[in-house]
Amino acid sequence: MPVADPRLLPVARRWLLWSEWRAHPGRVVAALLAIALGVALGFAVHLINASALGEFDKAVRSVGGAADLKVQAKNAFGFDETLYPRVARVHGVSVSPVVTVAATLDGTTRATLEGIDMFRVAGMGQGDVEGGSTGLGGFIEGTAIYLSAPVLAASGRKVGESTTIVANGRTFRAVVAGTLPAAAGSRLAVMDIAAVQWRFGMLGRLQRLDIRVDQGGDVATTRRAIAAILPPDAIVVDATSEAAQNDSLSAAYRVNLDMLALVALLTGGFLVYSAQSLSVARRSAQFALLRVLGMEARKLRGQVLTEAILLGVVGAGAGIGLGLALASLALRLLGGDLGGGYFSGGTPQLVFAPWAACIFGSLGVAAAVLGSMVPALAASRAAPGIAIKNPGDMVDPRVRVRPWVAVALLAGAACAAALPAVRGLALFGYVSMALLLASGVALMPWLARVLVAPLRGVSPKAVPFRLAIARLWGAPSQASVALAGILAATALTVAMAVMVSSFRESVDRWLGDVLRADIYLQVNDTTSGGFDAATQARLRAVPGVAWMGVLKETPLRFDERRPSVALLARSLDGPGAQHSLLGPAAPVPSNDVPAWVSEPASRVYGWKPGDRLVLPLPGAPTVVVAGVWRDYARQHGAIVVDERSYARWTGDSRRTGVSILVAPGVDTGQVAAGLRAAVGNGGPAFTISRPQEIRKKALAAFDRSFLITYLLEGIAVCVGLAGVAATVGAQVLARIREFGMLRHVGATRGELARMLVTEGALLGGVGGVAGVALGLAMSQVLIHVVNPQSFHWTMDTVLPWPFLCGVVAALIAATAGVALIVGRSVLTVDAVRAVREDW
Repeated sequence: MPVADPRLLPVARRWLLWSEWRAHPGRVVAALLAIALGVALGFAVHLINASALGEFDKAVRSVGGAADLKVQAKNAFGFDETLYPRVARVHGVSVSPVVTVAATLDGTTRATLEGIDMFRVAGMGQGDVEGGSTGLGGFIEGTAIYLSAPVLAASGRKVGESTTIVANGRTFRAVVAGTLPAAAGSRLAVMDIAAVQWRFGMLGRLQRLDIRVDQGGDVATTRRAIAAILPPDAIVVDATSEAAQNDSLSAAYRVNLDMLALVALLTGGFLVYSAQSLSVARRSAQFALLRVLGMEARKLRGQVLTEAILLGVVGAGAGIGLGLALASLALRLLGGDLGGGYFSGGTPQLVFAPWAACIFGSLGVAAAVLGSMVPALAASRAAPGIAIKNPGDMVDPRVRVRPWVAVALLAGAACAAALPAVRGLALFGYVSMALLLASGVALMPWLARVLVAPLRGVSPKAVPFRLAIARLWGAPSQASVALAGILAATALTVAMAVMVSSFRESVDRWLGDVLRADIYLQVNDTTSGGFDAATQARLRAVPGVAWMGVLKETPLRFDERRPSVALLARSLDGPGAQHSLLGPAAPVPSNDVPAWVSEPASRVYGWKPGDRLVLPLPGAPTVVVAGVWRDYARQHGAIVVDERSYARWTGDSRRTGVSILVAPGVDTGQVAAGLRAAVGNGGPAFTISRPQEIRKKALAAFDRSFLITYLLEGIAVCVGLAGVAATVGAQVLARIREFGMLRHVGATRGELARMLVTEGALLGGVGGVAGVALGLAMSQVLIHVVNPQSFHWTMDTVLPWPFLCGVVAALIAATAGVALIVGRSVLTVDAVRAVREDW
């Protein structure tokens, strides 16, 4: 047989591509949308958090100036200022002492107040100010303050006006002497160090020493020398450890969002696989003709992969643009932590990251190419003589489908789920989820037959139903192709929905356990120091108060590369002081002070009942871990001690929280009014709440922090439904000759329409059941692997049955509806013309 002119092959290849895309734009758009959304979500999350961390880094640098090292206090009380001369005597260093305290200006504007020695910081790049010499004189005298631009703007003050400063429970009025150009990215206020110590009750204490190593000196050696002379309540850090601490604030949250975005991209890859498989099946006769005309198998394989690359490039390009828009919008609406509550302050400035764009774009192209690899191999391996007359399912219905590949992938997923975290990140957990997705797709031909098998035994008289059952049983490969995208999108949606609902229900139950009082008082501004001892006594004396507990929270730093752990000094006796323990409590000797650590603290630091801990507080007190308690409020850990022991260690008698149990038969409203009167006008501003109000606010904050997760769920549902429409529609259009043959043997249009509706409903039912089952398996990886490894807390599985049933019903309705809509247009084609090409 003569071979066609090779110059015609490129023309034929282009014709194959563009004619297919013109004939089925819906399928192409669905694949492009899936790739674009996966790339956009991943790129947007990366840009948002990189912008937030960049803003964080600028703030740290503006505060630390040119310091090579810093000695920082491990607590809010600081360390003894006698450490300053000892560090200054280390060879080859210049040291600048700093006092730091949280402050409020004019009762509304929050800022970090720093006390500095102007003569020591000038050589370290921290002393640059804008203002007149009169203001500088007032600064040295301790009557003036310099503000960064964000604080000045937020306070509404102007240079030369006075402002009221509240910090550490003390109040002082100072004149705004000027601004701090070097601290433009931070909420900073600066006064003379002696004035801050004197005016705000911090005499003899320092929070930080900024250290500059002389030129030619070795920073690592100097750091070791300084660390050797530090007391237990101080730590030495460098820029690397500072960056690591800031990064770890939201590392797990950011990585989880990145991974969920990549799973969404993987879902897009399965949709590309579905679309390309159907496209290859539809054009198998055309591909066979090209093989007969002389096209080599590798070139045919390259044809399909070229289509995938084009899909990936267009989808990735659209995803990069969409990711920029999403990042800009999310920064304005949700901030740099996407609602997670990790960062505070102004909106970070969005900065484009070219390398990240290239990486996420490449991932989008890779997802499209990998999704097309199997269809490309199938197209190149098909025998031309058979394929030119048989574009249908290549699996013999009499051959049993073996699930061994799927079983192997499932075993790999189980092994990956059992592996530990990598640097505190559940990377293998997400590998397990990806393997579960792949195993679900590989299992679909076998599962389709298993689920349809019981219906074959029914043998109803209705011909459309019997034809639909025979079709799904006899063509499991085409069914699995149609279900690949549905399965991936459904499984991802179900997994996230189950994880979020389980987490939310666990948080709700935990709130019910910890909120056992009737009334709660919380100081609005912790810079006021809280309720003093006299106010606490008046609160206890209010008629109707049966029990009163108090609380004071302060941060403690145990590791230079990790965020602080919250120390909770609270009342531990009485009916409202319980906390839910995980596991048995350990006995504590009578002469030791017991402490209870939260589940995150226990996981991060390895603390367990019976361990002894040295708290980084004045005097370095030692406590014994009596038990581990469940806490969903503080991801980085917390330690509970008796508030009387805390007062003995620190001398701090002020408390920021009060919980009240009302005596039986006493009206809660009257007691609340009495509590307000007891605080009086001279006390700190506070909020009075009831348990149901606190629970409502906490769950609202939970929903806000998971807003981006809900967005991912919605996108997965939309992409899945688009894939359903494109896939089912393409399968119906590819079977036009089959419908023509059935019309020839006597089937009516109504019977064919009912057959298509039944097929679509069965396809949606199989995909829905399989997707829900796979999603439940993936949710267990999220609940029992990803969350404990990333956020260090456990939860109970709670299944949202209405949602799961709604997913299956929606898929059945969608597939049946699409099959009917597309089928009606196909069934209008004349039966003779439909089968004419077979004559």
